[in-house]
Parts: sequence; C-alpha cells; structure tokens
Amino acid sequence: MRKTAIILFFTFFGFTFLFGQKAPHPPEGQIFRADTLILNDAELELAVQLNDYRRSRGLKAIELSASLSLVARIHVYDLSENYQPGQSCNLHSWSSGGYWSSCCYTTDHSRAACMWDKPRELSGYTGDGYEIAFFSNYGYSSPAGQAADALSGWKSSKGHHDLIVNKGKWDTSDWKAMGVGVFGGFVVVWFGELPDPAGKPMIAGE
Repeated sequence: MRKTAIILFFTFFGFTFLFGQKAPHPPEGQIFRADTLILNDAELELAVQLNDYRRSRGLKAIELSASLSLVARIHVYDLSENYQPGQSCNLHSWSSGGYWSSCCYTTDHSRAACMWDKPRELSGYTGDGYEIAFFSNYGYSSPAGQAADALSGWKSSKGHHDLIVNKGKWDTSDWKAMGVGVFGGFVVVWFGELPDPAGKPMIAGE
C-alpha cells in the first residue's frame, strides 16, 4: 500500500543509488562547510520542477542555496534514521541523536523557533528558515517521479501552495534562497528571505 504524508506549514516558519551522499557529522559545535555540498539527482530535479512551477505562475525562480540545502540534507537523513510516524511529532521535528537542538514539532507550532533557527545552527546562513515536508514509501522509478509527486502533494495543500507561490500570509515574502533535500522517501524544501553568502550548492557531474 502506498503511504503518503504532507505536512501543512501554517506558521513562521529510497534508495542509496538514487539519493547519494549522506549528511556529514562534524564534531560538536563545528559548522559544516556548505560549499562542499553536492546535490544529488533527486534534489536537483526537485529544485527544477519547483522553480518551473513558479515561472508558470509568473513568479521568478528562487536561487538555490548551499546552506539551506545542507540543512535540508541533514534533516532528511535525520528523519530517515529517527522519525517515528503516527506520533504527535510531525515531519518538522528533529531527533536528539545529532549535533543540533532537538524538538518535537506539534500542530500547535509551539516549537516553531526550532525550525526558524536551524539554518543558523547548521550553517553560516543568518536568516530564518521555513520548511515544507513530504513523505511517501512508494517505489519511485526515477528522481523526477518523486519530485513530481511531492510537488503535486504540496500544490493540493493550501498551506504549502501559498508558501511556494507567495500567496496568503506569504504574499509579502521575497524568497532569496532555497534548499532541497531528498532521501529515503523524505522530501523537504527550505525557504529563506536572505541571499546565501555561501552561494549555490555543487551539482554532481559539473
């Protein structure tokens, strides 16, 4: 049976051959260098499809961010290794097994700061981060298929869709940076309103 979950974001805030390198685990307190991050095929496809959709709505593409992509990569690995579905903690939660501050993110958004602060915890990005998340255990035959499924799920959800296309509470936001992470059925995108001084992530094969 295919199981899919998308997480509405109302506040301020797989296989190894497909999804590639793992997130690093540096010593406690050390900020990993985002300029060494290489996007895998699934992450690149997700960014392309999301920006193509924005252009189809008359919006500008969002610049890929090495820092926010690092945050996204670390989060999908944390989710893949530690997330327990069916509990009160949703996909914006972070485990206690890493070098970051942990939190159980619940529907009342009482731990929203746990999300906003993650770019500053894990990279040199100084702005707040806002995340959308998706999970499916479907056996995708290609990175494009998984990206399309995640984007379709977000488009069908007003909360996600508004964030992606700057509508509703996000109509005054100007996304200057975007990070993407895909691993083990988990897909996340991070948005930020500040440019990333670390620049763009590297792309495999380039």
